[in-house]
Amino acid sequence: MEAIAIIQNAYVVRNLEEACERLNRLMGIGPFVGGVEAVLEQHRYHGEPAEPIRLRGVFVQSGDLNIELIEMLSDGPCAFRDMFAPGEEGMHHSAMFCADYEGERDRWVAAGYPVASEFTTAFGASICYIDTRPLLGHFLELYPEDAVIRGMYRQTVEEAEGWDGAQLIVPWR
Repeated sequence: MEAIAIIQNAYVVRNLEEACERLNRLMGIGPFVGGVEAVLEQHRYHGEPAEPIRLRGVFVQSGDLNIELIEMLSDGPCAFRDMFAPGEEGMHHSAMFCADYEGERDRWVAAGYPVASEFTTAFGASICYIDTRPLLGHFLELYPEDAVIRGMYRQTVEEAEGWDGAQLIVPWR
């Protein structure tokens, strides 16, 4: 078995702008890329159809690690609410890419770690959160190999390399 490469740690935050300012002030990282509302459609929560997930998020680079900050806009059942009630914040998941998304997802399920939420992004990629809290203390997000997601990561790295500190939150290209 090939070793898993964790590429991201993600945190649920109460207020996206305040969290960006706080991490920039304390860690010196930036810029934060994104910030617009996203709707995660075709949501299945523990295998059952569920309301879409609404959130705002940003990516920022810290050395080789990507950090995602997520402000929840919806309160319906989902993997995010499995850990954090409205107003709570903390680390929610680590993320990894999968050459075989379905196979990797099914491997985790067979090992006793169920899928809490699975959904489709606006650009058509399926993503899921595996409930690895008994193993890791947080969820594991599985990405398929996808050009749009890889592009988001690439933009985050590029923005950090050339950042002059002028704009804390920059839009996706």
